[in-house]
Amino acid sequence: MFSIFSGKKKSSEHKTYDPSVRRPVLRCSICTGEQVAGFQRLDDGKFEEVMLIRNQEDLESFREQYGIKGDIEKIY
Repeated sequence: MFSIFSGKKKSSEHKTYDPSVRRPVLRCSICTGEQVAGFQRLDDGKFEEVMLIRNQEDLESFREQYGIKGDIEKIY
């Protein structure tokens, strides 16, 4: 059965983060290759998950939502 709600929801909402407290990173699994975008706290290194990255569109969406320019470091 086809549903009109089965497509991806595009968020045009711009969110912010404080670069003096957190930095954007991709947490990557060595075993499965799964990538999760989020922020790592600079004080204790704790990772805060934002979204699963399944393809380049997801990564671009994450960048656009938070206004991230340049490379995003990968952590394992």
